[in-house]
Amino acid sequence: MRRAHAILSSRKLPRGVPWQPSTRTLDNPAIPAISSSPEKESGPAWEMNMSSLYLRGSTWWAKSNERGKVVRWSLRTKDKREARRRLKLYDSQPRHEPMPVRVKSPITWDTTATALLEYYRDFGTRHVPEATKQVHTLTRYFGGWTLAAIDTAAVQHYVSHERSKGLAAATVNLRLATLRKALRLAYERDELEKLPVIRMLRPAAPRARFFEAHEFEAVAAQLPPDLKLVVRLAYVLGWRIDSEILPLQWRQVDFVEGTLRLPPGGSKNRDGRVVYLTPELKAGLAIQRSWVLAMERELGRVIPHAFPQTYGHRRGYSGRIFVGRSRKRASRQGAGKS
Repeated sequence: MRRAHAILSSRKLPRGVPWQPSTRTLDNPAIPAISSSPEKESGPAWEMNMSSLYLRGSTWWAKSNERGKVVRWSLRTKDKREARRRLKLYDSQPRHEPMPVRVKSPITWDTTATALLEYYRDFGTRHVPEATKQVHTLTRYFGGWTLAAIDTAAVQHYVSHERSKGLAAATVNLRLATLRKALRLAYERDELEKLPVIRMLRPAAPRARFFEAHEFEAVAAQLPPDLKLVVRLAYVLGWRIDSEILPLQWRQVDFVEGTLRLPPGGSKNRDGRVVYLTPELKAGLAIQRSWVLAMERELGRVIPHAFPQTYGHRRGYSGRIFVGRSRKRASRQGAGKS
C-alpha cells in the first residue's frame, strides 16, 4: 500500500492541468485500456442489455429491463446452451429505439381451437360433438385473433356481444368455460404470457314450473311420427335428445326384455344405463323398427340407427340434423292452428 501511494505521489500533475487517460498499452493484456472516445460512452437506459435467463417449467425464458419495464418472453427451447445462444443473439442486435414488447404471441385462436378439440379427443374429458359446437360458436367471434389480443377487455366485449343477442347467462357461461380452457392449455404450452381474467355470469333462477302432460301431448300432436317418438322418449325417460336418443342403435333395444340400454360413455356422466320401456314406448319402437326395415330394403343396405335421416344424401345415416327442421315445422303448424 505504501509503495503504491509513493508511485502515485511521484506522478502528480502540475497545478491546473486536468487529468487525461493514458493511451499507452498496458503490460497486462487482460486489463483493457481506458478510453474516453465518445462512441464508448454508455447510451440511454433502454439501450443497455440487461437480459437474463430463467427456467419456467421445462422451457427457458428470458427477462430484460426495457425503458424501466420488465419484459419476459419465451425462448422456446429446453436446452440451456441453445437458450444462451438465442439470448446472446438478441443482445447483440443494435437498438436505436426502444424495443417493442415482444410477449405478443403469434398464435391465433384458430390454432388454439384445433388444439383444444384434439385435447378433448385424446383425454376424453368432454363430449367432443358438444365441445365442437361451442368452439365453432367462439370461432365466429374470435376467428383470426391472436391469443395476446384476447385480454380481459376483449372477453368483456364478447360477453356484451352475446348478451345483446338475448342469450341466457348459462349459455354464455358455457362458452366462457370453453374459452378459458383453450387459453389455459395455450398458457401451459408457453404460447400465452398471461391469462386474462374471465368472470362467469350469475345464472338465472331455476325454473319454477314443469311441462305438464297435457301441454306435452298438445305439442306432440303437431310432430311427425318419428320425431314424436323421439320427444316421447325424452319426456318419459329424461334422456337428452342430441347426445343420448338420436344416436341410439337397434342393438341397444331389447324387444324381448323390453329394455333400452345406454352403454358406458354414452351419457354426460360417462355411466351406462338400462331402463324398462313402457308399453307405449315399446309399441312406438316396434313401429319405428318396421319403418327402418322398409328403408333398408329400399336402399339395399343395413341401417343400424334407430332414428336415421329421412331425406337427402344422408338418408339412412344418423339423423341428428333433422331435429331443427322438424321443430320449425311443428312451430309453424302450431302457429297456424292457434
